[in-house]
Amino acid sequence: MWQAHTISVILPTYNEKDSIYACIEDFFATDVVDEIIVVNNNAALGTSQEVSRTRAIEVFEEKQGYGHAVQKGLEVASGDYIVLSEPDGTFVGRDILKLLAYSADFEVVFGSRTAKDFIWKGANMGLFLRWGNWAVAKLIEVLFNTTNLTDVGCTMRLIKRPALERIRIDLRVGGNFSGPEMMLLSAIHGLKMVQIPVNYFPRVGTSSVTGHFGKAVAVGLGMIGLILGYRLRSLTRNNQ
Repeated sequence: MWQAHTISVILPTYNEKDSIYACIEDFFATDVVDEIIVVNNNAALGTSQEVSRTRAIEVFEEKQGYGHAVQKGLEVASGDYIVLSEPDGTFVGRDILKLLAYSADFEVVFGSRTAKDFIWKGANMGLFLRWGNWAVAKLIEVLFNTTNLTDVGCTMRLIKRPALERIRIDLRVGGNFSGPEMMLLSAIHGLKMVQIPVNYFPRVGTSSVTGHFGKAVAVGLGMIGLILGYRLRSLTRNNQ
C-alpha cells in the first residue's frame, strides 16, 4: 500500500520461466505491493510451478499477444494504482517507488529506458533501439502535443484506476503495440502524464521481438502506423 492506496502489479508472461520467480519476489520486497497478477499467455512449461512458489495470483489468457495479456490483467487487478511490468529481468522492483513518487501529481507515469546512465551493461538497448524508441516517442509528442516523451516501447508504467477506466474501453490492440496504444489513448483523453527514467538490465533469455533486428524494425514501423492512424482518426473526429 502507498499512502492509503492499494497497489497491483501485472506481469504478462510468455517466455520468462527462468526469471519470473525472482521478479515476483523483487516486487513484493518493496513492501508497497498488495497483489501481483501473473497473466500466463500460453507461457513456457514450468512457468506455473515457478509462480506457485510465490504469493502472486496466476490467471490465464489463451489469446496470444502482449496486449491481450495486459487487458486480462487489467480486468483482474483490484488495486487503486496498477503497475505494468515484464518479468524478464530487465526491470527492477525498486523502480516502482519512482513511479509512485510521481503519482501524487500525475494520473499516468510511464517509464523510459533511453536515459544512458540507467542502461546497464549487456542490456538490449543499442544505438538503433535507443534512438528508434526516442524518435517514435517524439512523433507522439509532436503529433499529440504531449509532455516530454523519450521512449515508446517501455512496458513499465503506472496508471491510476480512474484514469484506467477512462481509456479501458478503447484498448483494442492485442499484440506488441498495446504499450504505445495506452500512451496514445492517455494523450487523446487528456490524462495528466509524465515519463521518467527507469533502470534497464539485460534480459534473462531471448526476447521474441527486440532480440531480432528484423522483427524490431517491423515492430517500429507498426508503431508508426498505429500513431499515424490514431492521429488521422482524431483529426477526422474533430472535423465532424
